[in-house]
Amino acid sequence: MQVEILIPLGFFAVVFASLYVYLTTRNKERLALIEKGASPELFKTKSTAGNGFGSFKLGLFFIGVALGILSGYLLTQSGMNEEAAYFSMIFLFGGIGLVVSYLLQKKLEKN
Repeated sequence: MQVEILIPLGFFAVVFASLYVYLTTRNKERLALIEKGASPELFKTKSTAGNGFGSFKLGLFFIGVALGILSGYLLTQSGMNEEAAYFSMIFLFGGIGLVVSYLLQKKLEKN
């Protein structure tokens, strides 16, 4: 058997085992709480994705990443190291996109 195939198989086995343990433990905890009289409404979580802000945040993040790639290209044309230019600009503009989405979301929630 080839050794190279063991690493991806091991990785997926660990991911599957982790998800399995997490989900079965969560299910047992919930069943125990329900048996003790807790309301099933306790398990419902408040999601911000339902109000459209999730796609708004994702859209601004991708706009920031695209601007980062573009500015990284412009920096490489001016003589900067290619890896440093692309990675720094992608992280910089992606982060700026997330901060802008946070500020706009707070402003829109206030209104």
